[in-house]
Amino acid sequence: MTRIGILGGSFNPAHGGHRAISLAAIDALGLDEVWWLVSPGNPLKEKAGDMAPFAARFASAVRVARHAPIRVSAIERKLGTRYTVDTVTKLRRLYPKKQFIWLMGSDNLAQFDQWKAWRRIAREVPIAVIARPGYERAARAAPAMGWLRGSVRPASQAKNWTQWRLPALVLLRFRPDPRSATQLRAADPAWQRHFLPADSSSLLPDIN
Repeated sequence: MTRIGILGGSFNPAHGGHRAISLAAIDALGLDEVWWLVSPGNPLKEKAGDMAPFAARFASAVRVARHAPIRVSAIERKLGTRYTVDTVTKLRRLYPKKQFIWLMGSDNLAQFDQWKAWRRIAREVPIAVIARPGYERAARAAPAMGWLRGSVRPASQAKNWTQWRLPALVLLRFRPDPRSATQLRAADPAWQRHFLPADSSSLLPDIN
């Protein structure tokens, strides 16, 4: 069965840090590829005023993912899913011959308890948490970690994730990458002008 890592996010914009952690996760977890699910909208970021149009975010992801075993997907837009729990549930039904593991940064683990039906997500797929500079303490003290602590698997066994009983979580440490979308937006608030296409429909392929 194909082993897929799922990295969901706004990709506002996508950058080299996303690529670096994806490639490192492929190696650490023995993945065939990583799917980047570009979210049509993030419920936890909807009040932010600096969210670029979907087409620009998707195009930035396509550019950053070039020549790597990373597939950029608009499938959440196609499925009409708004929350991760719904996306994961539908992906497992749509692709029964693929095995999925959810990838998230430690910054997301710190707020995982705010996600809709987060316990159900953990019961649907294993989770790999990738350490991010400045967030490790908050992640380990997160409310969700209190529930997941007994489900943590050794990083040395990360390639065995398809055999784990759920819920299961593995903490991965890679070479720290300080890049962030927040910094990129601050440096170039109008970054999306480089990516907005004349016809955004050409940038929205389906996953086969």
